[in-house]
Amino acid sequence: MSTHDDYLARLNAEQRAAVEALDGPVLVLAGAGTGKTRVLTTRFAHILKSGRAWPGQVLAVTFTNKAAREMRERVSAIIGEPAEGLWLGTFHALCARMLRRHAELVGLTSGFTILDTDDQIRLLKQVMDAAGVDVKRWPANGLMAAIQRWKDRGLTPERVTPAEDTDYAGGKARALYAAYQQRLRDLNAADFGDLLLHVTEILRTHPDVLADWHRRFRYILVDEYQDTNLVQYLWLRLLAQRPEPMHRNICCVGDDDQSIYSWRGAEIENILRFEKDFPGAKVVRLESNYRSTKPILAAASHLIAHNTGRLGKTLRTGRNDADGEKVRVVALWDSEEEARMVGDRIEAARRSGHSLAEIAILVRAGFQTRAFEERLITLGVPYRVVGGAKFYERQEIRDAMAYLRVLAQPADDLAFERIVNVPKRGLGDTALREMHRIAREERIPLSYAAETLAGTLKLAKARQALRELVQGFGRWRALLAKEGHVVTAATLLDESGYTEMWKQDRSAEAPGRLENLKELLRAMGEFETLAGFLEHVALVMETDEAAEQDRVSLMTLHAAKGLEFDMVFLPGWEEGLFPSQRSLDEGGEKALEEERRLAYVGLTRARRHAIVSAAANRRVYGNWTSAIPSRFIDELPPEQIEREGAERSRPAMPASVFDRGPLTGGFGAARRPRVIEAGLWEVQERPARTTPFKPGDRVFHQKFGPGTVVAVEEDRLEIDFDKAERKRVLDRFVEPG
Repeated sequence: MSTHDDYLARLNAEQRAAVEALDGPVLVLAGAGTGKTRVLTTRFAHILKSGRAWPGQVLAVTFTNKAAREMRERVSAIIGEPAEGLWLGTFHALCARMLRRHAELVGLTSGFTILDTDDQIRLLKQVMDAAGVDVKRWPANGLMAAIQRWKDRGLTPERVTPAEDTDYAGGKARALYAAYQQRLRDLNAADFGDLLLHVTEILRTHPDVLADWHRRFRYILVDEYQDTNLVQYLWLRLLAQRPEPMHRNICCVGDDDQSIYSWRGAEIENILRFEKDFPGAKVVRLESNYRSTKPILAAASHLIAHNTGRLGKTLRTGRNDADGEKVRVVALWDSEEEARMVGDRIEAARRSGHSLAEIAILVRAGFQTRAFEERLITLGVPYRVVGGAKFYERQEIRDAMAYLRVLAQPADDLAFERIVNVPKRGLGDTALREMHRIAREERIPLSYAAETLAGTLKLAKARQALRELVQGFGRWRALLAKEGHVVTAATLLDESGYTEMWKQDRSAEAPGRLENLKELLRAMGEFETLAGFLEHVALVMETDEAAEQDRVSLMTLHAAKGLEFDMVFLPGWEEGLFPSQRSLDEGGEKALEEERRLAYVGLTRARRHAIVSAAANRRVYGNWTSAIPSRFIDELPPEQIEREGAERSRPAMPASVFDRGPLTGGFGAARRPRVIEAGLWEVQERPARTTPFKPGDRVFHQKFGPGTVVAVEEDRLEIDFDKAERKRVLDRFVEPG
């Protein structure tokens, strides 16, 4: 039997039910490690193989280009031939494709440019400057964040209500947003937020266009539905809610327990209200986990069950060797001891033959990584910090891309402004202001205004350099039509003087920059056209990590979603760090539940070994601060965890480092945390209370609930809690109750 004929036989009963439910709306609640990708790709292939639709009649949406590539490859493997003509990609890629068909409906042409973040900020600064807004007092980044929030919520300037407005720049934010959008139209450009916003607005206001897309797409498949923001939700709902209910064939796959991106605009309510949006929807739960051992799954399930805002499911192991060791919870004196513990265990694992690539340290906050990096360097353990500068964000690549964007789109003023004086062409601020004046008054692109300016500049050298640049673009465009984009790009970079600039540079980075430019040309060779390459770069800002070396992975919990490792370290499980202080102070129960989902994600990354740790003292930007264990530790099931450190014999980890006892290296130790000079990085602690508590006062603690003060010592309170043992805590962590 061929590899693609038995594709259904390889599924378990839950997975098969999700694949074969082809009629009407379907929500697949896919727990961590339950084969979500297999279900989605097999369902896609099943639709094609059963003749329910042609490849071009299925809309498949992913969150990453990597996921889209993987889905395309798997579908092709199942159907036994290359999957061509698919509407498969990320939200932004698919909307860019749709928008190019309807660009004129929002005042653009089909050749519009997609701006990157750097260009968006530069354009917004121009708009703010023209409106007389002081960008030093009102930074452009703050306004851009507000604009992107509006776009994530599907709000054009006209749809921003007073309730949605902000007092940024004295109440001018909405007007500046409108001016920014007009400037984008003048440049025939769109930013990332516009791709979804424009298409959603077109579908909202042009029923004929919406009807055309309804006729095209018979099936809609959506990955990671719990991570959608409001405008993504609106776009999907418009496309899915066809006039005939029986044809609303949308299948969303996601896990409400892994919704951890609200800070990026994700709305967990989108998945929670699926059955309300699509009455009669079938809900399929995938609960057989093939990744983790029984203790890890039991611990994660017990923890997440403390959340109320969830649809509910219970993971069970699908592995044959699922018993495994319990989740280890390690109590330590400080963050340095925690780093030593992690480093020593990694060393021991390496000596026993364990692959470093199968070990990860997952932190809640970026500042935690330093101690682990120092320890791993000391031990000589190779590691990588996941994240960092991406290829297309390097200076020389951004410059080269700006040249290529002007080559493809003469009206791209932001790109032209970036390179008009790179390398130096003797153009000062006065000349650049004059160029902008000409462009504004004559309503022409800067590249055309430069041609006019080249004839009037007083400095002969600058006049000649600017004329050569303008003439060069004309020559390179002719070459592009004749020789193609790779040859043209190489010629452009040479003739513009850009590569020569780096050849003359004597810095240590210059040779590497020239190699990067060569790599850029190699990357261009994988695309048929310059336009295709530019769109690819705008949509895909990824850098492949070097994978040839066996290394420990060090990353944030947010970055770890979707990954898995044999051994996972989860340090810093302390109140104020995890859950974060911001979630405790500002977010209320909703934010706390997202923090708990983040803890659930961390635990479910582990296949065999999960090691949670908490330190009694932690250095934050140079200051030592005291901590109490995270409430999430108390929410782990006692029968599935193994405690280590000085407190392993206690039924629960003590609440405070102020418990009296000898210095043992665990939570029983008691001493005032030493504070070291932090310079500019002073940590803003909670201020001491101006009205002190006294014995007999009723108080409330976020973790331990209500209680009665029995003793007071400066800012330390001894409290009899109604539902916990007597504890000593700082007064700043309780409220009058």
